[in-house]
Amino acid sequence: MSSATRLSRAYEKAKTIPFDDTSKFILFSDCHRGDNSFADDFANNRNIYFHALTHYYNKGFAYCELGDGDELWENIYFESIFEAHKNVFKLLRQFHLENRLHMVWGNHDMVYKDKAYVDKHLSSYFEPIDDTDKDLLEGIMYSEALLLKHTKTGQELFLTHGHQADWWNYNFWRWGRFLVRVLWKPLQVWGIADPTSPAKNYKELIKLERRIKRWILKNNLLITIVGHTHRPRFPEPGDIPFFNDGSCVHPRSITGIEIENGQISLIKWHIDTMVDGTLKVMRILLEGPQKLVDYIQK
Repeated sequence: MSSATRLSRAYEKAKTIPFDDTSKFILFSDCHRGDNSFADDFANNRNIYFHALTHYYNKGFAYCELGDGDELWENIYFESIFEAHKNVFKLLRQFHLENRLHMVWGNHDMVYKDKAYVDKHLSSYFEPIDDTDKDLLEGIMYSEALLLKHTKTGQELFLTHGHQADWWNYNFWRWGRFLVRVLWKPLQVWGIADPTSPAKNYKELIKLERRIKRWILKNNLLITIVGHTHRPRFPEPGDIPFFNDGSCVHPRSITGIEIENGQISLIKWHIDTMVDGTLKVMRILLEGPQKLVDYIQK
């Protein structure tokens, strides 16, 4: 099966979410939440991420996580990830209770395509303080893709992880998971990168982006937003509408995409030092805001 076929299948089966110019979405991907060990890349940015997500919750945004939210290649059990980042999952629960949480699985959390696995591990958690089971993300549904569809213009935004264009990480993800657990995780402490990851292999990254762009050209220049490569992308109107929200494991920063007031923006959150020596989590606008209608094919 070709990458184009996999992308088309994801589009056809995508969960449709109606929206209009009053809707607000924040898109993050590739958090790779781990167990707070030396190999947990998310741990360095967890305070930035939690602050940013709290900001979006308070502002009424819906949260779309475009895959690889949890690092289930390096870690065998979700429970160890939950215990390391319990405050994050409790915040995700608040989004979920208000129907503002939309989750996509990627290659590193591809086990979430199995609803039975999700129901078993994510529905509840054990609280040792009072020795009881408590609800977490009960009823949560993970999708391969999301389709935001404007209720007035009919414009569509296709959101997925992007590993559909990466034959190894899509078809042989179990082998990839095995290699990461037994080989690359121990070597990570020495700074040796996993060569199968497009985020760490520039040649593979370029090939993957070209495959997705060719698919977009064949599908009426459909706005497509992915993650996977960890490289932020924000095209100008008139260019191929291929977006990438980056990742939450950049050195000392996270990037994402905001959709608000019928506009799209690429943003970064990082920690900055104030004049008085205090540290503050700051939001920076990297690209945009650009009207979504500017990307409609004339």
